[in-house]
Amino acid sequence: MTLIVKDSNGNQLADGDSVTVIKDLKVKGTSVTLKRGTLVKNIRLTDDAALIECNADKVKGLVLRTEFLKKA
Repeated sequence: MTLIVKDSNGNQLADGDSVTVIKDLKVKGTSVTLKRGTLVKNIRLTDDAALIECNADKVKGLVLRTEFLKKA
C-alpha cells in the first residue's frame, strides 16, 4: 500500500519537495518560532501521512504536521 501525503491545500507531497509554513509555529524544546512564510526545503516523508521530517534554519531533525504546510 502506497502512503499518500498531502499538504493543507490537498497537493500531494514527495521526498525532496519544498514547503512553506502557513502559521507561526513554536518549536518544542527550543526558543525558536518558525514564522509564517518560512520555506523548508528537502522534506522527508514518514510512516505517518500527517507528519514530515525536515531541517529548518536553526533546528535540525524537525517533525512538522502537514496541516500547517503548503507546497512551494
